[in-house]
Amino acid sequence: MAQRLALQRLLSLPSRGPLASHGRAFGTSAGRRSTFNVQDGSDFQDRVLNSPKPVVVDFHAQWCGPCKILGPRLEKMVAKQEGKVVMAKVDIDDHTDLAIEYEVSAVPTVLAMKNGDVVDKFVGIKDEDQLEAFLKKLIGA
Repeated sequence: MAQRLALQRLLSLPSRGPLASHGRAFGTSAGRRSTFNVQDGSDFQDRVLNSPKPVVVDFHAQWCGPCKILGPRLEKMVAKQEGKVVMAKVDIDDHTDLAIEYEVSAVPTVLAMKNGDVVDKFVGIKDEDQLEAFLKKLIGA
């Protein structure tokens, strides 16, 4: 319980960087939207928990250096899967409730979800080979 309160206090600190763009989605190529920013709890429910496809959920923060390295790398790897998986980006400063619910204690934290359930996760930076193995395990390839 004390850890949860400490995490909640930590995650409620103001962001130290410029405000993030909160566009609904952005594509990695024309017509393909494999990555999107979670807008709120309802959006998370609709686009992550109710997704017919496996979802990679990237919990990150604007002030997190490792997140800035992992995010683009992960987006590139998800795009290579050609629509077999989608990626949801969750800014922990904007969505503290989701970070607490999914027990995110450090960023970056990446969850692999199928049918609304967490089936795998990792914390920290991974290289492209490790990300590819993580995604292949998720999609069953």
